[in-house]
Amino acid sequence: MTEDGRGTQKNLLPSILSLDHMDELWAPWRMRYILNAEKKKGCFLCSEIKEDNDRKNHILFRGKHSYVIMNIYPYNNGHLLVVPYGHVPDTDGLKPEELTDLMKTTQASVNILKRAMNPEGMNVGINFGKAAGAGLPEHMHVQIVPRWNGDTSYITVFDNTRVIPESLDDTYEKLKPYFEKLSI
Repeated sequence: MTEDGRGTQKNLLPSILSLDHMDELWAPWRMRYILNAEKKKGCFLCSEIKEDNDRKNHILFRGKHSYVIMNIYPYNNGHLLVVPYGHVPDTDGLKPEELTDLMKTTQASVNILKRAMNPEGMNVGINFGKAAGAGLPEHMHVQIVPRWNGDTSYITVFDNTRVIPESLDDTYEKLKPYFEKLSI
């Protein structure tokens, strides 16, 4: 506590540390994660591509050797996964033409995100193994995360929470027309 110049006591702690104040952050799509977290068995990347429901599964593109799916628990709007059809833990398990297709699909996806969402930057990466941060270490994939200045605010730092301002379905509808024109 400190005085504000008029003799009034002012609390300098952020509101999230105050016991008498609570903000609400609505994220109804997280319920799907909570309810399914323990129920899903096996590789979701293998099972969802076998289904014939791209919209429900947020699959944007099916190529010859790889496909593009939206991350349904994104770090940011437009967070995409470029996935080889082969269930392999790293690039050593891919044939040269599969690796080439994966990289061309990644390049095309980055360019689509630039046109459709106008990000100020982009994170593109692959994590091999659990120790490197792979959430699904047995099926390698490329992560693409569009970034904007200021997209991580105080809430990420103080409350380990991200704010995703657009629904997955709205982002899907925004990106799908671009991917429909894609040929690799």
